[in-house]
Order: sequence, then structure tokens, then C-alpha cells
Amino acid sequence: MTLPSPDGGRRPSSWTREQAERIERTDDNVAPIIYPPTNDAFPELHIWDTWLLRTRDGSMADFDGWRVVVSLTAPADLLPGKRHDVAALRYFYSRDGQEWHRGGRVFEEGTTFGSRQWAGSALYDDGDLYFFYTASGRKGEEELTYEQRLAVGHGGSVEADDDGVDISGPFEHEIMLTADGEHYETESQSRGMIYTFRDPWFFEDPQTGKTHLLFEGNTPVPEGSDACGGDAAQQEFNGCIGVATSESGDPTEWEIQPPLVEGTCVNQELERPHVVVRDDRYYLFTPSHEHTFAPGLHGFDGLYGFVADSLDGEYEPLNESGLVVANPGNAPFQAYSWLAFDHRDEILVHSFFNYYDLRGRSLDDVADLPPEEQQRRFGGNFAPTLRLGVDGDETWVRGTLAHGHIPTRDEELEEPFEPRRGRRFGGY
Repeated sequence: MTLPSPDGGRRPSSWTREQAERIERTDDNVAPIIYPPTNDAFPELHIWDTWLLRTRDGSMADFDGWRVVVSLTAPADLLPGKRHDVAALRYFYSRDGQEWHRGGRVFEEGTTFGSRQWAGSALYDDGDLYFFYTASGRKGEEELTYEQRLAVGHGGSVEADDDGVDISGPFEHEIMLTADGEHYETESQSRGMIYTFRDPWFFEDPQTGKTHLLFEGNTPVPEGSDACGGDAAQQEFNGCIGVATSESGDPTEWEIQPPLVEGTCVNQELERPHVVVRDDRYYLFTPSHEHTFAPGLHGFDGLYGFVADSLDGEYEPLNESGLVVANPGNAPFQAYSWLAFDHRDEILVHSFFNYYDLRGRSLDDVADLPPEEQQRRFGGNFAPTLRLGVDGDETWVRGTLAHGHIPTRDEELEEPFEPRRGRRFGGY
């Protein structure tokens, strides 16, 4: 629920423990089992978090019939668990949204802020390119740190012909935002297991025309606070979905605002937040992990979501609990980093093929496997695209498309087989 603050501003909506206690796998929300694709189109790369190169209205940019996605990538000969330590942005392009071609690195090596880049978003605006990213650590650091700042590389150029797409620099890099310590916890304030201030996602509101940047953060909870009934262990789980606004519309100038949603006492990481607007309602999505739920709660690696009548809220959890898509119980880590986008009369969800065939092992157990087994059990590429049905504050999994399929705007999809709704999955 969103309440007015004493000074007349907006207070964040809350994802409560009572709501999160309703999380369960059902026929409506469990994704089908993923099997490896017949052919790995990019065997030389680990590919994970992926986003669309969009225009201000949210549609995919078109370059002579080509469309572009941007992904976090690392060399495939690296152990999967080490990929975040060297993550770099790379782009891929396709005409039909099914056959993807490898592009180059977005930024020339050594030109960005941070020692590596983590997730963000991308904007093509009247000939100008903006690649938003998380600057993790500091350039040249001897030991990796986990400082996080919201950055952008803008400028560059894009050329397209019958052979493909070429994106090149130079790009001018700027740090757009750092945690303010009031609405968003700084690293020095953090007492949780994971610190977050990352995942900038550009959004222009179709109702108001205002320009915003969503991101993941943590709400400051001082020691001795009465939050979570004074339970210090629960207080360490304080994820939130943040927002900043550009009054001028300039994609490089931002003013921090209070969070849209707070998950204090519920979850530590509300990752890669993004919005889909349909039927004049705002669907706010965020992926999260099984292990980032607070003590006493049981969630899954899955896509979670909230809905409101405006960007400011107030937000209510979708499906009463917030759970939109869950990995199946016998493949609990098969996909992650879901990204929802609108297509005709449904919402589609892109993700990456994560760890599979673990046979009951946890993610912590993966590091104890021989290197060749760690590699074999990591997908490291695009997962099958999910199809979501949406009706007000309810969603359900309608079916799937092929690995990495992002339909063109005019592509009509076959009517899927839809599971019976409202029945729990036996055996999960």
C-alpha cells in the first residue's frame, strides 16, 4: 500500500510478509522444463542478463529491418561462477527474432567506469545511443570490490545493411547516480548478505510523458530499528525498487526519488525492475532468488510482479503473493533474469538458460563439482521465451516459444495450450 508522506510526497508501496507467505507453485505459474537447444549458436560465450535496444515509447528500435538485444557476456572457457567478475556488454542482432547473430562488445575495453559491467538497459533516441549499465567496482582495482554505481555510455553510432548491424564508439561515459544513504542504502550502511544499487532501466511514462530510471536498491534500516518487529535478522533483507526522474527528459540527468516498492522484512534482492503498461495499468516486474528471502519465508528463483494504476502506485502484488513465474521444483535454477515485454494480447518473458541437471544440488554445491561438470550443467544462453496471460491483477503461464524467440511487431503467434488454472502442481 502507498501512503502520503508527512511532507505530501509519495511513500513506497510495501511487499509484506503476509503477502509473501502466500507464495506457492501452481499450474498457473510454473514454467515448463527447459532442455538444451539442439545447436548452441554462441558456444564461445557465456550469455546471461539480456535486454532490448528500445526507443522512448518502449518498442524495439529498427535498423534496416534488424533489431538488437544487449547481454552480459563472458568467455565460455571461464567457470560459470566466475563470469560476473569479468562481465562485459555485447550486442546481438536479428531480423526475425529467432536467428540471432553475434555483434561485438558495446564498449571498447578499458573505457567504462568500474572493473566490470553489470545489467542495465539501452535506448535509441533520434539517432543517439544510450547504454545504461551498472559500474561494478573500480577500474584498475587489484582485488574485486562490489561498489555499484549507475552509469551510462552515450554517443557512438549504429550502421546497418544487408549483412548486419555494427555499433561503434566512441562513447562518453558518465556516472548518473550513486546511493544517497537516505532512500537507498550505501555500501557502508549495508549489513545484509548482498549489497545492491544497480540495474538502471529507462522508462518514459506513456500517461504523463515523464522520463524515469528504475533500479534495484536497499532501504536503509538502522540497527536498533523497530522494523520487522525489531527482528535484526529480518531487517537485513531490505530490497527495494528505486526510481529517479529526469525533469528535462535528458537520459543523462536524474534526480533520485523515494522507492516505488520496498521489500523490507521480505527479500534482499529485487533485481532488474521494469514496467509493462497495458490496459492503462502498470505491471512492475522483478526477478529474485530463493536464497534472498528473509528467514521464515520460502520463495523460489522466479519472476515477481506488482500492479498499479500509475507508475507511482499504489502497488499490489500480482496473484496476491507477487509470484508470476517459478522454476519447477525438479529444476529450481533452470532459468533466471526474466524480462517481460508486451506483444499483442499477451506479455512475453525472455530469460537465460541457467543451471540444469543439478539432481537436487543447491547452487552452493555447484562450486564443488569438477570444472567440466560445472560447465556442462550451465546453459549460458537464451532460454525459451514464456507467454503470459494477464487479467487485471492475475497472470498465468500460457506456453512457450523457442529459445530466445522475440517476435517481430506484426508476428502472429499460434494459440497456445493453456494449463487448467487454479490447480496445484502435484510432485512440485
